[in-house]
Amino acid sequence: MQLPDPTLILKNVSRHIQLNLNEQEYFLSLLQTRELPRKSYLLRQGEICRSENFVLKGCLRAYTTDEDGTEHIVMFGPQDWWISDLASFLSQRPATYTIDALEDTTLLQISKTDLEKLYGKIPKFERFFRLLLQNAFVAQQDRIQQNLSFTAELRYLDFIKKYPRLEQLVSQKQIASYLGITPVFLSMIRRKLSRR
Repeated sequence: MQLPDPTLILKNVSRHIQLNLNEQEYFLSLLQTRELPRKSYLLRQGEICRSENFVLKGCLRAYTTDEDGTEHIVMFGPQDWWISDLASFLSQRPATYTIDALEDTTLLQISKTDLEKLYGKIPKFERFFRLLLQNAFVAQQDRIQQNLSFTAELRYLDFIKKYPRLEQLVSQKQIASYLGITPVFLSMIRRKLSRR
């Protein structure tokens, strides 16, 4: 499949590193395009995560499912975000998370092998992916801290700030799952906020 317009991913990369034209072309040559219809899987829990994925269009979610079959959403991957099961990708061990499409989604993917080639040929990409990893780690730490010390209302307000367009895209049940509360409790929070 021919690579779609690369403007968005090049802009994403340019937030951390600057590429000349040859470097851009080499980077783009390593990417694969993947179309995911709504409700289809990018990765299932237990599989090996084989790629880092940039969301060109659409939205994904990463979640775990407990023994009762309850889903616990750990992150959303809207347009202009990178998403994978990072621990599985880096270690090539079975994935903890399932990742599926919440709407028709177009991804640009780079495999672990091609990522290593990229590091060898354009070392500044090690900096780029190190910064992505650092940002993911900080976000995870923040999320743990919020779950321990923030009220559900504060977690909801942070969700709206972090994912501004998602409230219209994803279901109330999915937002509640991400926040670790019930949909009924989320409705109460929304009503309370709307009265302010």
